[in-house]
Amino acid sequence: MPDDRPCCTWHDEEQSGGIAVSAIGDLEQGMATQLAKHSAKLRPAVHADLTVLGNFGALLLELHHELDAKRFIEPTTNTPARYAGFLNSQLSRADTVLLVAEDNDAIVGYVYAAHEGYDYMALRGPAGVVHDLFVDPARRRQGVGRLLLEAAIEKLRPWGLTASCFQPPT
Repeated sequence: MPDDRPCCTWHDEEQSGGIAVSAIGDLEQGMATQLAKHSAKLRPAVHADLTVLGNFGALLLELHHELDAKRFIEPTTNTPARYAGFLNSQLSRADTVLLVAEDNDAIVGYVYAAHEGYDYMALRGPAGVVHDLFVDPARRRQGVGRLLLEAAIEKLRPWGLTASCFQPPT
């Protein structure tokens, strides 16, 4: 389903659960969102981003493996290319969201989310599921991850979803 709804930016104001959202433009139309605290802007990922996203995906896999080596696979030297290949397969899917945060022409984070149907393993109905949320370690604690997460949720809303799932590794 095409999304003609605006994306959003975060503010520090308290509103509906401590987070206020302001509409400022549609990512698909090339309008970027900007967090007032810094100059990171969001945009849809493109093929040229895949090398960086593959490297970020490998770092994310490494972090997961460090937290729970029995549950998550160990990254290899091929992981960045394989992860980039997987994300490449998601770029043109209408049911996915793949956004990057960019600052001074450098990608500083990304989010990968999808609209999914019934999942009887997780015992849930259709939902928007955030699969990846990664911010460059040098840019953490600056609101980039929060901006990416909110934008992904907003992009999933047109499907009429009543739930968004984000399951960090435990």
